[in-house]
Order: sequence, then C-alpha cells, then structure tokens
Amino acid sequence: MAKGAGDQSKEAKAAAKAARKAASKERRKQIFQAFNIQRKEDKLLIPLMSAAFLGAIAIVVIPGLIFDIGSPWFLVPIGVLLGVLLAFIIFGRRVQKSVYGKAEGQPGAAAWVLENMKGPWQVRNAVAATTQMDAVHRVIGRAGIILVGEGAPHRVKPLLAQEKKRTGRLVGDVPVYEVLVGNDAGQVPLKDLQKHLLKLPRNIDQKTMDSLDSKLQALGARSGPAMPKGPLPPGAKMRGGMQRTVKRRTS
Repeated sequence: MAKGAGDQSKEAKAAAKAARKAASKERRKQIFQAFNIQRKEDKLLIPLMSAAFLGAIAIVVIPGLIFDIGSPWFLVPIGVLLGVLLAFIIFGRRVQKSVYGKAEGQPGAAAWVLENMKGPWQVRNAVAATTQMDAVHRVIGRAGIILVGEGAPHRVKPLLAQEKKRTGRLVGDVPVYEVLVGNDAGQVPLKDLQKHLLKLPRNIDQKTMDSLDSKLQALGARSGPAMPKGPLPPGAKMRGGMQRTVKRRTS
C-alpha cells in the first residue's frame, strides 16, 4: 500500500510539473502573439525596447570600465539582465496604452476595467443603464461604495444621482463616491480609473464590505442589463432584448 501511495505521489508530481510546463508555454505564446500584434501597430516599440536594452548595458558597463569596478565578464551579464527587464517594462506599458486607447469611449470599457482590477473589490456592472448603453457600475471597496458612470455626461449624471440616493438609504454612514469616466474636467480618464480608485481613503474593513454587498443585492436585483464582456467595437448596437430590458427598468 505504501508503494502504491508513493507511485500515486510521483504521478501527481509529474502531472503538476507537466501542467506548469504547459501553462508556461501558453504564457510565452501569448506574450509572443501580443508582441507581434503590438509591433505591427506601434512603430516605436522596437526602437524604444532596443534603446532601453542597449542603454542599460551601457549604463552598467561603461562606468564600470572607467572606474575599474569589476570585470567586464561580470558587468555585461548584469547589464543584459537589466536591459531585458527595462525592455519588457516598456513593452508592457506600450501594450497597456494601446489597449486603453482602443477601449476609450466604447460602451462597456469602464466595466471591463473594473472587472479586471486586482484586490478584494466587489463589482456589479450596470446597476443602472439607458438604452444608449450609458451605465452606472457599483464597486464596493475599502473606501466604501463607489458608483462609476460611463457614457454621455448629460445622461449619466442623473443616473449617478439617482443611484447614489437609492444606495444611501441602505448603507447609512458608509461613504458613497461618484466617478464619471471621461476626459473632460471633473472626469476620470479610463486609463486612470484603477489608479483613482486605489487612491481613495480606506474607510471600511473587509467584514463591512461583505455585509454591504449582501445588503445591496436586493438593490442590484432591480438593476439594468448585463454590460458586454469588454468594450463594444465602434458601430456595434445594443441587442433588441437588452433594449427592451432597459426600457422596462427605466420606465
């Protein structure tokens, strides 16, 4: 029996190793695909990555040779590692900038950003919406309740005010913040949305967050339709069933 258990343990370890290897291979494939897509759209990507790579090597090696700090055989590998790191940082930032640029102004973009936030955020999309796909999303975090609106300001602001009033009746003294996504004065750009939410003060703990989510579920049951999974392409229209749902909920 002990021998059988040992064989099972070896098989489990081998399976886990194979899974890790497959996952690592898939990540490398995804990175390579993202690089190919980005370099075709971003003509500055390769020059910037090359400059960062070579610049890092020069910054490490040249002063070392001038001031006789260590052997070139020691300095060059350090410079190469630093250069690779800087090149990857530039690649990641350029990809992120490109993604946010394409999503900017598209219905569902703010919902997509909120759903991809890291940390103990509790997100409910489209708790209020219009037939034009303007929407208000509710986020529960350590700051309290954050209502995030996206769409035309003249339609979203009344939605935000209405939702804040409804939410305030249930949450008592818990702070309720309003955020309008956009590039005009008083608005938060899509690319800065996560950063803006992270800068809000910590007013409640995790236990209170869970309690609030339970309280607000009934409120959420009267919410608008689900937003699209990610930003809609330009020219895409809301499906008829979704339009009818919004009309019923907003009438």
